[in-house]
Formats: sequence, C-alpha cells, structure tokens
Amino acid sequence: MSIKSDKWIRKMAQEWGMITPFEAHQVRHNEGGKIVSHGTSSYGYDIRCSKEFKIFTNINSAIVDPKNFAAESFVDVVSDVCIIPPNSFALARSVEYFRIPRNVLVICLGKSTYARCGIIVNVTPLEPEWEGHITLEFSNTTPLPAKIYANEGVAQLLFLESDEECETSYKDRGGKYQGQTGVTLPIT
Repeated sequence: MSIKSDKWIRKMAQEWGMITPFEAHQVRHNEGGKIVSHGTSSYGYDIRCSKEFKIFTNINSAIVDPKNFAAESFVDVVSDVCIIPPNSFALARSVEYFRIPRNVLVICLGKSTYARCGIIVNVTPLEPEWEGHITLEFSNTTPLPAKIYANEGVAQLLFLESDEECETSYKDRGGKYQGQTGVTLPIT
C-alpha cells in the first residue's frame, strides 16, 4: 500500500468521479474572506461539511444505544454554522459525494485547525467500493460552546492504494451505509 499524492487524487477525481464536487487545489478564501481550507492538498483531500446538522441533546433523557438509537436524541439544524454545546457532539455530512475504487482505502482524520480548538472529528475508514456522503461526527471536548462552519474544510482524507484488489469490498458485502446521502444515524 502507498499513500497517494495530489496528482493521483486529481486524476482519480476526474477519470473515476471519485469526489464530486471536486476542488483541484486548496481553497483558502471565498467571497466572504478567509475560510478553513478545503480541496486537494499535497497528500490528501480536505472535505467540507454541509449545512445539515444533528446536534445531540438530552432533552428526552434518552440513553445512547447503537443497537436502538433514539432519533429524538438530536435536534436538526440547517445553518451556515453549528454551535455544539459543551462536552457534547454533532453529526453532519460531507458536501462531497465519494466513489471509492476497489483497490483503495481512505482514512478520514480531523483538521488541526479544529483539533486546536478542542473539536475532534472521529477517525473513520472509507472502505473499497463504498459510495456516498460521509457522515461526520464532531465532539466538543471543551467546557465552552464550539462553532463548526458549513461549506468550509473540516476533515482530511488520506488515500491508500493497494497493489492488488481486495477479495470482498464494502459493496460486495452489501454494507449498510452504502449510498448514504444525508446525515445517517446508526443502523444495526
């Protein structure tokens, strides 16, 4: 396995539709000024989160159970920013839609800009032949409210290409998150 460069990422995005929409270079400014960067980096791709958020709340005194998840544990918000309560978390989805090739594994990591503010993005793999929007989890580890910006960079993807294809891909297994398009809660 080898980690892939910006040149490889641009080629795969253009030829295979691996990332849609795709930014061929780092974007650091928009019409409003400086932003948290997104787009192709030296050895990765910085993704953005959409304006759709699910913010964790304990209004209903629910128990967080991955086998029986209570959707009412979240408040749905559509906004350019998400304020995460202290010591809580929120879910969002990537702006970008992904189609991962059969011989590629992708690892999603948090950006240091957010990590330096105590906002942690869950590390997660995108398996071979997985396709969809990434559901992102942001943990606010601070005792203060924390802000996430929609349509700006929130996490970085690292692409690992194998010299051989896997025997069984995520698509072959009929993975439960295949083709997800919105913020997807746990499925059992």
